[in-house]
Amino acid sequence: MLTASSTEQIRTPTAIALGNFDGIHQGHRTVLRPIIESFQSTQEPHIYPSVVSFSPHPREFFTGGKLQLLTPIPQKAALLSTLGIEQLILLPFDRDLAALSPQQFVEQIIVKQLQATFISVGADFHFGYQRKGTGADLQNIAANYGIKVQLNALHKYSDRHNQQVRVSSSLIRQALTAGDIKTVNLMLDSPYSLWGTVVTGQQLGRTIGFPTANLQLPVEKFLPRFGVYGVEVLMEQTKIKGVMNIGCRPTVEGKAPTIEVHLLNWSGDLYGQTLKVNLMEFLRPEKKFDSLEALKQQITQDCQSVLESD
Repeated sequence: MLTASSTEQIRTPTAIALGNFDGIHQGHRTVLRPIIESFQSTQEPHIYPSVVSFSPHPREFFTGGKLQLLTPIPQKAALLSTLGIEQLILLPFDRDLAALSPQQFVEQIIVKQLQATFISVGADFHFGYQRKGTGADLQNIAANYGIKVQLNALHKYSDRHNQQVRVSSSLIRQALTAGDIKTVNLMLDSPYSLWGTVVTGQQLGRTIGFPTANLQLPVEKFLPRFGVYGVEVLMEQTKIKGVMNIGCRPTVEGKAPTIEVHLLNWSGDLYGQTLKVNLMEFLRPEKKFDSLEALKQQITQDCQSVLESD
């Protein structure tokens, strides 16, 4: 999987899906599907199925703030690769790019730089200066260069009230903030995951019989509601159930937020390894216990709950 951030790195010609694709949710997969299914590696001459995004995120450029991401770039690239995307192209988003009209964007970026032969976007896609270009505009302009544009209907799912709701990264963030992991995973069509490196912590867990792996995540990773989760930890080809705490550990006077995972019925040295932790269920919010013994009893209950889950 190539992640290209300069014109010289881009492999052409391309079939492209345009957008930010944060989270790679069901709606994103609808946009990705046409280029994955239509452009296989066996075709000659080869057309590279590619995702085209921006770095920094346009919202970061205009606000000057940092956006917390559902899928930081390395995680996004890995997920796209598993779906069949061959390159992730990160166009440098700067003042010059922001000033391009829809016509100029197609001419200078899509035709000249990307040598696109096919484009897939969502029905609500906007582009160009002040987002004035629509999907229909993209179809009309690209047609002048013999480029087909497919507009894909917005993906909806049935919520718990049997209402049809449009899947979006914003809704996923709201559900994560509420700890509604079941809805998050439904919109993603896969578990929300944390990818991080195991680092040395304060090692307090082992003193009460629950050793934990402390995960160091990318600073831009969007964290769910603080609390305790039932999780699955992926190591090589194995899935191991676990209990994860995200938060400041008020019982032991913790200050900075930490992510700690206790693997059930497993022991070994994980320091320095990269773990993928799938969030399966929100068990309970953070709580300050009166004693370590009370905390230990609650963790025992948490572990039993996860072991008994499907």
